[in-house]
Amino acid sequence: MMKAHVYVTLKTSVLDPQGQTIQNALRKIGYDKVEAVRQGKYFVVDLDGALTDDQAREQVEKIARDVLTNPVIEEFTYRIEE
Repeated sequence: MMKAHVYVTLKTSVLDPQGQTIQNALRKIGYDKVEAVRQGKYFVVDLDGALTDDQAREQVEKIARDVLTNPVIEEFTYRIEE
């Protein structure tokens, strides 16, 4: 079996109020060296081990693009492990 780890975050051009709230809270409790916080989502997708590396990448990219993200405001990265 293969596992895909998909990370979805807001594009850098999109305001992240939750990330700013977390950053402000961190500063209040003494973490004043934190420059910025961006929040996001994390997914683990189990894939059939019979897929080739190329097939797995293609399928994960399609799932992330079509289902897991809003492409207007979000972007994704992923890694696949066997």
